[in-house]
Amino acid sequence: MKQTPLTALHRELGAKLVEFAGWEMPVSYPAGVMAEHKAAREGAALFDVSHMCQAELRGPRAAQALETLVPGGIKMLSDGKARYTYFTDPAGGILDDLIVTNTGDHLFLVLNAARRDHDLGHLRAGLAPDVEVVERTDLALIALQGPQAEAVLSPLAAEAKALSFMQSTTAEIDGAPVRISRLGYTGEDGYEISVPADAAQGLARRLLEAGAGPAGLGARDSLRLEAGLPLYGN
Repeated sequence: MKQTPLTALHRELGAKLVEFAGWEMPVSYPAGVMAEHKAAREGAALFDVSHMCQAELRGPRAAQALETLVPGGIKMLSDGKARYTYFTDPAGGILDDLIVTNTGDHLFLVLNAARRDHDLGHLRAGLAPDVEVVERTDLALIALQGPQAEAVLSPLAAEAKALSFMQSTTAEIDGAPVRISRLGYTGEDGYEISVPADAAQGLARRLLEAGAGPAGLGARDSLRLEAGLPLYGN
């Protein structure tokens, strides 16, 4: 199984590790799924979502080209804005869901782990030849979710406080360049933080020290179901 940059930290925290989409991932910690669920609803919960695929679309016609594969308006996205949308098949059925962010000079995509190979292949086959698809395997992804997420993150990155829902910006935390996006998939306020893999464990420790509680795939499932959010075709 593949491991994320936080696998050693998960073991240190006593996580129960399971296989998910070819990755060794924490399903829960000693406090249990209910406590982790409650942390996201009432405080701040930290999820390792580094197994998800982060990719960039580069080229002057990237937004126009992506609109041939998704129904969401991409060309209209202003700098720093994100959009939730879908890959569709020729009949309009959903192949997968994804987040697209306009970073100014390229599009930043977050794709589901279980559909990584399919989605990257779908992009490369369906986009114009002058649009480059770059998979960012050098990055980790941390989700900080809950009503206290802003209070936990903003002392480390003041830029986080200024973001509104579905906005994204770059910042620096402890010398590491990060992308902070105010969004998530739990039904709560929160952030997803894209960070260089070698800086991910340090950032996770800082967030845990600031009051976030570790949470695994079990709570992520229960939070998503409670909020009525889909998981691909499952």
